[in-house]
Amino acid sequence: MAIKITEDCINCGACEPECPNGAIFAGGDEWRFSYKTSLSGTFVSKSGLTSDADEAHEAVSGDLYYIVTDKCTECVGFHEEPQCASVCPVDCCLPDESNVESKEELEIKKNTLHP
Repeated sequence: MAIKITEDCINCGACEPECPNGAIFAGGDEWRFSYKTSLSGTFVSKSGLTSDADEAHEAVSGDLYYIVTDKCTECVGFHEEPQCASVCPVDCCLPDESNVESKEELEIKKNTLHP
């Protein structure tokens, strides 16, 4: 299951540098698959999105920090628990019930982002 940032976010930014996959962005900021990953060239994400790894994608949120589901692995392969949730001062980094993934699926996603 990916992590999401709820509307309780206070925009402190503590979570962003903790993400080993570069899946967290400030509200309004564009995102890229290549950011904090080993990706280059054409990439097809788990959700089926096909793009150049360096292509800028529209922000998921205009106001609050957000997590790109296609890049979130809940820190599997890096840490024992999601680091965004562990550093969040208002506990707004929560499991995203709309994007449930097994540990095995998260490991595959991690290996895809960091070949």
